[in-house]
Amino acid sequence: MNRRDLLTGFLAGGAFTAANGYLWQKAADSFSPDTSNDPLVNAEPASDRETVFPLSEDTSLDSGALADGKIEDLLPESKLAPGAVPQVAKAEHYLDKVRNFESEFVDDIHLNELETRTMHSVLLRLKGVERSVGHGNYNLISFDRALKFAKRFKQVGAFTREELDFLEKIFFTEASAYGFLGDKVITELTAEINPSDTVKIPYSGHYVYRGEAENYYNKLKSDVGSIILTSGIRSNVKQMHLFLAKCVQSNGNLSKASRSLAPPGHSYHGIGDFDVGKIGWGSANFTDQFSESDEFKRMQDLGYVQIRYTADNRFGVRYEPWHIKVV
Repeated sequence: MNRRDLLTGFLAGGAFTAANGYLWQKAADSFSPDTSNDPLVNAEPASDRETVFPLSEDTSLDSGALADGKIEDLLPESKLAPGAVPQVAKAEHYLDKVRNFESEFVDDIHLNELETRTMHSVLLRLKGVERSVGHGNYNLISFDRALKFAKRFKQVGAFTREELDFLEKIFFTEASAYGFLGDKVITELTAEINPSDTVKIPYSGHYVYRGEAENYYNKLKSDVGSIILTSGIRSNVKQMHLFLAKCVQSNGNLSKASRSLAPPGHSYHGIGDFDVGKIGWGSANFTDQFSESDEFKRMQDLGYVQIRYTADNRFGVRYEPWHIKVV
């Protein structure tokens, strides 16, 4: 089997039947960045290699070019790099990959050419949905509602069968096949988040679950001071978007992307965990630099630090000192 092809054996995907329910009201959110520019995707330095089919910030969704499945009009001509991605390292131990998460390894798994192109069309479609619902609301939206929005708004256009198959393929693939060893905590692609179970944290653009997570954040904020919620609840839609955006940055390398971001269905952000950072630090909050901040040291002193992804974690994920374990 060609190791650059995504492993086969996908489970049957859940139905994408649009459920009845209300549509989110379109809302601008000045505090929450759009997903393609989220520090979770862009905080660490990108690979030196040229990204295949980079998403253009100039791409407009207002022209109607996405309507009726015409997303191919926005994609560049085929420029997929022939041959294998440079094999720059061989891991002697899985911790080599955790500690060198930005490196490429000889046994990394990549999307093939067709999957890479489909990934970009999916991302453009998701970006259109996000613009329609607002960046904050996008954190909570389910796939059924996302698909309904895409179909409703002509400037986005309905997802094609090929795109839906790709989404199911990414979600239902065993992530351990390409190196992510954490548990799958959300098993249904179309799982929904009840907005009444959430609360929006002021000045963050993000949400946490009411109850334990909200109380934990408020106490942490009160005790530590100069911190802010940097990422809270993430629906399967949001996590899928983040993961695929990271795949783009990683040139279709699923293994490398999963060392920085949990694949959709595997993120504890979907069930209670959240990220915090130092106010005013921006993307630096998603680097090891945060662990050197006075805020982090105070969190340690007060017993708030129960890091899920430690420097020597056995999940195949980079060190995340900013990730607060709630669940």
